Amino acid sequence: MKKLIIICLLIGSSMVNVMAKTKVLVFCKTAGFHHNSIAVGVPAIMKLGAENGFDVDSTTNADKFTAANLKQYAAVIFLSTTGDVLNDTQQTAFEQYIKAGGGFVGVHAATDTEYDWPWYGKLVGAYFKSHPKQQEATLDVVDRNFIATKHLPAEWKRFDEWYNYKWIGDDLHVLIKIDEKSYTGGENGDNHPMAWYHSFDGGRAFYTELGHTDESYADPLYLKHLLGGIQYAIGKK
Repeated sequence: MKKLIIICLLIGSSMVNVMAKTKVLVFCKTAGFHHNSIAVGVPAIMKLGAENGFDVDSTTNADKFTAANLKQYAAVIFLSTTGDVLNDTQQTAFEQYIKAGGGFVGVHAATDTEYDWPWYGKLVGAYFKSHPKQQEATLDVVDRNFIATKHLPAEWKRFDEWYNYKWIGDDLHVLIKIDEKSYTGGENGDNHPMAWYHSFDGGRAFYTELGHTDESYADPLYLKHLLGGIQYAIGKK
């Protein structure tokens, strides 16, 4: 009986260790505009992790981007990062992480980041150009079979800050487009994506433009959208 108890305890301990390995890193360094919503976004993602079986670390310290440190994370989330946030050595470590099968999630201003690093641009999928005033718009959910969009209505009206892009990748699986007729200031025409995913250089990448406002991180539809993107990035089908 004692042996059985010991075996059960060992199995239980092993399962806990396996569970603990599912961890994500939220990176929110800004070298340009700093979004106030980062302050509510980080605890919201931590809450998603606590409710859905993954651990969450957060940092603004680019020195965390080493091969040894990144290997513990199933995905790295760039939460409204802006500007030049990683040096050459840190960029190399992150590239190696993705090439080894790591996951990436870009949120909102992640496309306003690292303009001089073409590999990153291809990973995140687009580069920011401009935005009009914050306003309500209609989003067309063009793929409702994906883990981050299957809960959304076909037409999703919401208030946020809507980006125009100077460049958009051509290998993206687009999930959501914005209807430029539903608001003022759109500059990408009928093909104006707002969320997408793709396989890239050995890893998985998801991006959502949504999430400028503080209110986003208390919106159940948005939070489930973000959760689905994280789950895709960490390899959950």
